[in-house]
Amino acid sequence: MLSRTLGILAAASLLSAGSAAFARSADPLSLANSPPIERAGGDVKDASQLRGAGRWIVGGVALALIIWGIIELTSNKDEAFPTSP
Repeated sequence: MLSRTLGILAAASLLSAGSAAFARSADPLSLANSPPIERAGGDVKDASQLRGAGRWIVGGVALALIIWGIIELTSNKDEAFPTSP
């Protein structure tokens, strides 16, 4: 009984809050009376350069891929690939 009452109250609140009259009663947003905003930005002169640990991580990943590629290219094992009958 309690859940039915709560369900009816929730449905009524959704219907009243989602109506067009409620949407039209809201104040329109305007930036005419707002104070001027001063934007703060960082120096972007060296923004595309890797610095610090990022350079070592990228270098380590590249080295690992090169070593893995050499191992795969020089391996002489014959792999038994599955074939269809």
